[in-house]
Amino acid sequence: MNKLHWAAGIVFSVALMIILLISSFEIAMYADFNVYQKEYEKYDVLSDLDMTMDDVMHVTREMMAYLRGDREALSVTTTVEGVEQDFFNEQDRFHMGEVRDLFIGGLNLRWGACAAAVICLVFLLAVRADWKRILARSWQIVLAVTGALVVLLGIAVAVDFNAVFVEFHHIFFDNDLWLFDPAEDYMIRMLPEGLFADMVIRIGVIFIIGLAVCFALSLIPGRLSAGKKKNGSGQHTGN
Repeated sequence: MNKLHWAAGIVFSVALMIILLISSFEIAMYADFNVYQKEYEKYDVLSDLDMTMDDVMHVTREMMAYLRGDREALSVTTTVEGVEQDFFNEQDRFHMGEVRDLFIGGLNLRWGACAAAVICLVFLLAVRADWKRILARSWQIVLAVTGALVVLLGIAVAVDFNAVFVEFHHIFFDNDLWLFDPAEDYMIRMLPEGLFADMVIRIGVIFIIGLAVCFALSLIPGRLSAGKKKNGSGQHTGN
């Protein structure tokens, strides 16, 4: 039974890791749209598109609403290069449809992870296991493995972000329709590679903060236990 307790702890910790990762993506992408405006200014996308910031931000909000399933079609009429037209073309719609499937799939995965975490916690409580110690230690084990992977990924991104970016697309897409020609496509002008690199850093920072907070919480049971032992030893000595 003890092994089952620890298995539940590991599953809980992996589920929590998934929740933190997907939430980091969502927070980075949706919590503050001013981030996009700053990125557009940084990479001077207005000059490349010959658009106003208000129009670019309108396109951005509609695109992001589409990605999380809040609107059905990716079609936004605006003024680009002095012409009123649909900002997105058919290739944009196809690729962003695949991106939307990935994002919504991630959100559904997070719900599944939440359910798994709750089930594991209820199980540990039901069998009267030392759930605080088990979850704390399990989290530290999963965190150690994840931390190593995060460091490796961080090094790869720092050394050659483009290679990592390309490999990501090869893993998650079975076509080359994610390759755009800036001379013909407005969307890729609005979303330069540097913007994606900055967003990866933003996601990583949020994720690491979440990991650190959970790690700090995982230390509490051990410190409380040590404090009780110390107090118990002091009372014994005094008697």
